[in-house]
Amino acid sequence: MPVPGGEFNGYIVDALAGRGGTAQVYLAHRADDGFAVALKVLEPRHQNPENIDRLHREFDLAQRFSHPRIITMYERGKDWLAMEALTGGSAQDLVGTDQSWIIPIKLTALQQIAGALDYIHEAQVVHCDVKPSNIMRKSSGNAVLTDFGVAQELTHADGPRRPVVHTSLPYAAPEVLRGQPVTAATDQYALACTAVELFDGKPPFTARTVLKLVDMQLNATPWPISYRHKHIPRAFDSIVAKAMSKDPLSRYPTCTEFITLLTHAMT
Repeated sequence: MPVPGGEFNGYIVDALAGRGGTAQVYLAHRADDGFAVALKVLEPRHQNPENIDRLHREFDLAQRFSHPRIITMYERGKDWLAMEALTGGSAQDLVGTDQSWIIPIKLTALQQIAGALDYIHEAQVVHCDVKPSNIMRKSSGNAVLTDFGVAQELTHADGPRRPVVHTSLPYAAPEVLRGQPVTAATDQYALACTAVELFDGKPPFTARTVLKLVDMQLNATPWPISYRHKHIPRAFDSIVAKAMSKDPLSRYPTCTEFITLLTHAMT
């Protein structure tokens, strides 16, 4: 694995930025011109065909897009990739903070990611893993959608399914858990779960076991968070409830429409 101060495939490693389930992320710069990047490197014990395929998929799908709110990819190797360096933390840092000044920041992040999601949906791609930790922020505060490792192309969405284990269960739409084809509405459901977490401190459904959490995603109604937070209007709950409809066809036409309604209710 790379070490701070060392060289790695033409990059000088500056610092370890974070660890994920299978990889480590480093801040680095190109040795020849100093250009700043983030390096995502699979840990040796996770360098199996499945994880390598996921890493390559993350690079290949994200590289298709040219959008200010979607992570920019630069280069990849067998077990690593170089991408845009994002140093403003993640949306996870905004979770559960009740101060009024941070509400516009949360809403802006949601608006920016909604726009990014609508953009990839028009390109026939579904992200399939929208959650606060996959929403990174630039030093300017602007939000950026990252990690396309389990994204699916709509043209292939009715083909063989990926195992449910790849889904982040607290944000998983019912159709994903049923093994049905994903759609743009699948990302909208996850964005709604993310919105609830940003304002309530936790996702809509939590449980002690996987089976219970799956059952809640399939059958339960999200609890209205306006009863727990004085600054949350009741309209927030009804807007989120539609975005989290068990039937994908009952959700909003676009993520932007959903977040626009949510913003109007909160301001």
